[in-house]
Amino acid sequence: MRLLRSICLLCINVMAVEGWAPTLPEGRELTTNLSNMSLRRVPANLTPTSTILDLSYNLLFELQNSDFHTVSKLRDLILCHNSIQRLDLKIFDFNKELRYLDVSYNRLKVVTWYSLASLRHLDLSFNDFDTMPVCEVTGNMSHLETLGLSGAKIQKSDFQKISHLHLNTVFLGLKALSHYEEGSLPILNTTKLHIFLPTNVNFWVLLYDGLKTSKILEMTNIDGLSQFLNDKPQHSFILEKSKTSILLFNKVSLLWNDLFHILHFIWHTLVEYFQIKNVTFGGKFNFDYNYSNYSNTTMKVIKLEHVHFRIFQIPQERIYLFFTKMGIENLTISDAQMPHILFPDYPTQFQYLNFANNILTDDLFQKPTQLPSLKTLILKGNRLETLSLVSHFVNLTPVMHLDLSQNLLQHQNNANCSWPDTLLTMNLSFNKFADSVFRCLPRTIQVLDLNNNKIQTIPKVMTHLQSLRELNIAFNFLTELPGCSHFRKLSILNIEMNLLFSPSLNFLQSCQEVKTLNVGKNPFWCTCDLRDFIQFGKYSEGMVVGWSDLYICEYPLNLKGTQLKDVYLPEFSCNTALFIVTLVIIVLLLGIAVAFSCLRLDLPWYLRTLGQWVRIRLRAAEAAQEPKRTVQFHAFIAFSEHDSLWVKNALIPSLEKEDGSVLICTYERNFDPIKSRTENILNCIEKSYKSIFVLSPNFVQHEWCHYEEIAHHEFFHENSDHLIFILLEVVPLYCIPTRYHKLRAYMEKKALLEWPKSRHKCRLILANLQAIINVNLSYTGKTHELQTFTGLNQQSRGSAISLIRTDCL
Repeated sequence: MRLLRSICLLCINVMAVEGWAPTLPEGRELTTNLSNMSLRRVPANLTPTSTILDLSYNLLFELQNSDFHTVSKLRDLILCHNSIQRLDLKIFDFNKELRYLDVSYNRLKVVTWYSLASLRHLDLSFNDFDTMPVCEVTGNMSHLETLGLSGAKIQKSDFQKISHLHLNTVFLGLKALSHYEEGSLPILNTTKLHIFLPTNVNFWVLLYDGLKTSKILEMTNIDGLSQFLNDKPQHSFILEKSKTSILLFNKVSLLWNDLFHILHFIWHTLVEYFQIKNVTFGGKFNFDYNYSNYSNTTMKVIKLEHVHFRIFQIPQERIYLFFTKMGIENLTISDAQMPHILFPDYPTQFQYLNFANNILTDDLFQKPTQLPSLKTLILKGNRLETLSLVSHFVNLTPVMHLDLSQNLLQHQNNANCSWPDTLLTMNLSFNKFADSVFRCLPRTIQVLDLNNNKIQTIPKVMTHLQSLRELNIAFNFLTELPGCSHFRKLSILNIEMNLLFSPSLNFLQSCQEVKTLNVGKNPFWCTCDLRDFIQFGKYSEGMVVGWSDLYICEYPLNLKGTQLKDVYLPEFSCNTALFIVTLVIIVLLLGIAVAFSCLRLDLPWYLRTLGQWVRIRLRAAEAAQEPKRTVQFHAFIAFSEHDSLWVKNALIPSLEKEDGSVLICTYERNFDPIKSRTENILNCIEKSYKSIFVLSPNFVQHEWCHYEEIAHHEFFHENSDHLIFILLEVVPLYCIPTRYHKLRAYMEKKALLEWPKSRHKCRLILANLQAIINVNLSYTGKTHELQTFTGLNQQSRGSAISLIRTDCL
């Protein structure tokens, strides 16, 4: 109690010797912890605002009057485990708010009392007092609730001075007890009496008086009762004056017979609850329990916890039957390494049985047991293996609560289970159950704990748990949230720490009653499959336990460690139907746009023209890498006389520039009258960077005859990329005479530019023509060029002339 208060305090380590004084908001406690610092005196510069001061485990020898004047707001002062010999309570006169004072485990011999009106807790236990350190002034401290005392002698006169105080707890921490005056303890007026026994003390006398003192009696450090067995009072003398209903023994070392003597002594008192903790038994068991009288008792609960044995060769059957024949309602034997337990052949009155943390096996269920009143059975922490055996063991009982956790339990599919209809809660956690456990569950179960098992799925064929309200299946291997087809009333579901990658929310459609859902600490895959769950978590934060700290992405790697609430998965990318509808709409809109472009904007013509110009540009780029010709004109235009008006008034003015930077060669302006038409055509083609042929039906029928034979000339083969054909009017292939093989070939293979009727299209064609022919020409002199042209090409022109037919028709 003394150390617990100091441990539970809000500790802020304040180095008073350095004068550091942290500030806290108004209403908060400030703790100055100076324990374990080998201090020999109280520091002079304590923090004035300190409300809790811990000076325990130091070397304090003496307290000065001015030690605590600066801490006027002090409420709790801990001075235990020092070497203080004298205590004058007047030094706390300036500490009007002092409520808790612990001076236990010192060397106090003298206390000078002073009434501290606000003091609630005073502990003077485990000191060197000769008698109980109380006086009339102690009786004036009306607010005192807890009082710890010590002394080598206990007398009635000491306790009479405080008998009028209504204390909650009196703690007698005795280092030694040389004298006890019988009848002293019952003088105290307290709810709980706790006695820490020294060695070699008459236990029976203190127990006798303690049972007449308070409602709760606790005795610690009980050892060696046999030597005082003759001093044991008769229980008939204590029954009338007994007050104790709760008896607690702690840190006990007894012989088996001593335990039975204690039980017989208190059996006919008013004790209803008897607990023994941290007990070590030894000696031989020679007590004949068959002659024990278990009638006329108020005893209802016996608890033995943390039991150890000095001798393991004990008649276990006799001991087990001794406890089970008592006819009490509540029996606990836990942490006792108990391998078995026996029950009498007749029905018992047990309503609560707790055999936790023993080494019980399936042998416990071999013999039928009559437990017609059993409501709670706890078998956790044992070595049970077969669930079906447990079911048959409790089937004939009205058990409501069953705890089988921390065992080795499994269930085989072919094993039959039979449970009572009264069973409401089951704890099957920390076992070895697989999916088959769902075939061996009581239909009436309302609370089921299956955490820390080996469950992977909840089978479709299973017991219908229509009454189940709470299911804990955490720390298993489930990959999907279970539906509620088998448990319609489920309201609390815990499925954390499983293998849920993308939990579906389909279960909510069948789990209408779920109000609390815990799916945290699962390896979530933050993909589109998880989108619905993320939205559910955001808008159901009160329902989803631990949102959003326990919900973290595990995959993909770029989102690993991201909280689900921060993950954005758009509807468009996750909704397949929406994606298809959107895609169809986009395709339809594009189709409409293309149709509109084709019908109203003549898009096919633009695309076709673009393709033609791309091919022309590519051929021009290839031609640019060949050895350059020396030319005089940018372009030679061949046309029909029928189309001359358009060529002269539209085409040529659009291509030529006023500054003369673009030169166009035509029949009329550049033909030499001395030479033949064929020679002039060849001459113009050779002296021009590009040759433009304006094709029309009239040109094909009346003019192309001059070019058909020339087309076989070597120049046409080597420089075909310098030829541009403009289709001014549509010329169907069937209108081309069959003897014009070259023209047919050109029209089928070459890029033909269709001259449009639209003015905007015409501008596009003209702009591209201008870009193609607008190059820098290389001049070598007109005379030299003509000579070169005449000399070098005379033979080729002559051969061409010889091939020209005199009559083109």
